[in-house]
Amino acid sequence: MKQLVILSGKGGTGKTSVAAAFAHLAHEGPSALTAVLADADVDAANLELMLGPKTVETHAFAGGAVAVIDAEECTACGACHAICRFDAVLPGNAYGIDPIGCDGCAACTYVCPSRAIRMEVETGGFWFRSDTRYGPLFHAALRPAQENSGKLVTLVKQRARLHALDRGHRALIIDGPPGIGCPVISAASGADLALIVAEPTLAGIHDMQRALETTAHFRVPTLVCINKWDIYPAGAQEIESYCRQGLIDVAGRIPYDPAVTEAVVHGVPVTEYRPDTPASQALKYLWQHVAALLDGARGDLG
Repeated sequence: MKQLVILSGKGGTGKTSVAAAFAHLAHEGPSALTAVLADADVDAANLELMLGPKTVETHAFAGGAVAVIDAEECTACGACHAICRFDAVLPGNAYGIDPIGCDGCAACTYVCPSRAIRMEVETGGFWFRSDTRYGPLFHAALRPAQENSGKLVTLVKQRARLHALDRGHRALIIDGPPGIGCPVISAASGADLALIVAEPTLAGIHDMQRALETTAHFRVPTLVCINKWDIYPAGAQEIESYCRQGLIDVAGRIPYDPAVTEAVVHGVPVTEYRPDTPASQALKYLWQHVAALLDGARGDLG
């Protein structure tokens, strides 16, 4: 079972549209693979918007713990206020805790002489297993202002991977988060292949380079595809030149196509909505290239 993670240096490059098209093509395209799907963009998950999932399981995610002060036991001695480095302790007749300011370090619990402070685990979000018309989807929703998104990404991936192994699926397709932070590292960890979706703009080129440096650091074999390449051909040429110097395969060039936006509005992948449009044809070619790598037809990815 091979893992493909789809990344982008910045948001808005079309990464999720590519992931949705791959989900469709993996299920019924010319290079079909039985695949499990995972949306690892837990801070702003939206792959489900184009897959029409029906939730089968819902599970709470414990993101961390915050301090809670028992007002009846608090003597207002101020020890907790003095030791808190995050200004999360609110003074008064009985002290309180700002749950957003609390970092969960638990230092206050150790200095409280009346033992009026305890740590309580917070529900940081939820993760789900759903059925879609293209196969099982594992996804999650992190609550606003919650941390540990990297931990939740790892959990979603682990559940999806175990499901794929148990059911004999040949691939795990992961719609990763944008950027280069902890959630991206969690999404890319253990992947057999990464596909970075880049756009030919100044910010898009810069952030693609940072994403490539991230996958290179973790030794994940990486391909690049250029989305909406024809809106700025000079930028597309710059991407190709950069990749050529780094011996990175530019596996596809997707043209600007209004059908992609129409497909998003209708909540379906463009390859299903309008299979004969230029973008759909480019995505089919790109998927055939990627599927051949995942299936081992073009050598060992590891």
